[in-house]
Amino acid sequence: MLGMSLLSFLVLSLIGAVVAVAYHDVIRYRFLEGNDARFGKLIVGWLGAWLGSPVLGHWLWKVENVYVVPAILGAVAAIHLTVLAGKALAKLATMQPAMTEQKKEEIRPGKPAVAA
Repeated sequence: MLGMSLLSFLVLSLIGAVVAVAYHDVIRYRFLEGNDARFGKLIVGWLGAWLGSPVLGHWLWKVENVYVVPAILGAVAAIHLTVLAGKALAKLATMQPAMTEQKKEEIRPGKPAVAA
């Protein structure tokens, strides 16, 4: 069977929700406001918790086929990187060009051209 049990899903959801609330409401590290941002962090936290054990390893406490510490670390990493990417893209979108276009001199027929 390739699926996950309901209890494993609920454990991952609980880990994702706790980390999402901690990031959004406790340390207030956020890019967006409101319930949409909380729900988005919950989804990203669940995905990070789900990928935590395969990426970080199988160690310490196991609850219903979920290794708790790697799941928490995976949820933290996923949420943090998502908010960081949003902030970086917003900053990139508002940046001014590094060099402004130089003012070109107009050459008029009666005015002698000056060599630069």
